[in-house]
Amino acid sequence: MHVALIDPSRVVLKIVTGMLEAGGHTVVAFSDSAAALAHVEADPSIACILTSLEVEPLSGLELCWLLRALADERRPLTILVMSSARDERPLGEVLDSGADDFLSKPPSPKELHGRLRAAERVLGLQRALIRQADTDHLTQLLNRGALMRHADRALAGASAGNPLAMLQVDIDHFKSINDRFGHDIGDQVIRRVAQILRETGATAGRLGGEEFAVLMPGHGIAGAAVVAHRIRSQCATGPVPGLPDLRFTASIGLSEWAPGDSVDSLLKRADVALYAAKRGGRDRVAVTGADSEPEMIG
Repeated sequence: MHVALIDPSRVVLKIVTGMLEAGGHTVVAFSDSAAALAHVEADPSIACILTSLEVEPLSGLELCWLLRALADERRPLTILVMSSARDERPLGEVLDSGADDFLSKPPSPKELHGRLRAAERVLGLQRALIRQADTDHLTQLLNRGALMRHADRALAGASAGNPLAMLQVDIDHFKSINDRFGHDIGDQVIRRVAQILRETGATAGRLGGEEFAVLMPGHGIAGAAVVAHRIRSQCATGPVPGLPDLRFTASIGLSEWAPGDSVDSLLKRADVALYAAKRGGRDRVAVTGADSEPEMIG
């Protein structure tokens, strides 16, 4: 676990850091509570904060309040408070300020590692709930809401000058597959496409029904088109597990980020390209530029 440790004493920082590292944790230590808060806010890998109450310039209780505000349904945090003056500070006040647990200072190795094991169990459950909330139950890809959050973050990178492409993938004649073979077989086809998308290593999600989207940070049109054609080819040639005689195809629309784009406009252009690919005969890849009509690229 990645731990932020805050205490005004360099001696305490050294002792507790040694205990934490001996338990297999990574540690970033601070004597300044405001600097610690800024670091935790900027580094989402930090899952645990171990802070003394006797810190400055932000007091221990104030720091707990501000740290708790960073934790939400997307980022679980555990906050452990330690103090050498426990009797002077009611435990209830500490917990009401946002802390999850209280330790004496300096803690014994046995107590510290026991509290951290308990914290890891709770964090594990919280992360599992987050994954469940973000995951499409049929494909185990991201669901639409989670994919849009990933797209928002990718767009921030694109605004900083990094290329970004988006693919929209739709299974051709999917209603006919359901009508002919039944919905269970249709679900297997959807899962097969999800597997193909997962193997690209890109961020993929199911938008709904038989429609998917793939985010490709670091890729322009040319690189994304190579991946799109690979997806199209694997859909057309790869059998559905357990159904060697069933074949299906997919159409793919491609768009690339341009200055001023939002997630909606990027997705809209990919959608326009997708339907151009379908109108062009299906089992094709098409692209829509920022200021151009859809163009078939295979």
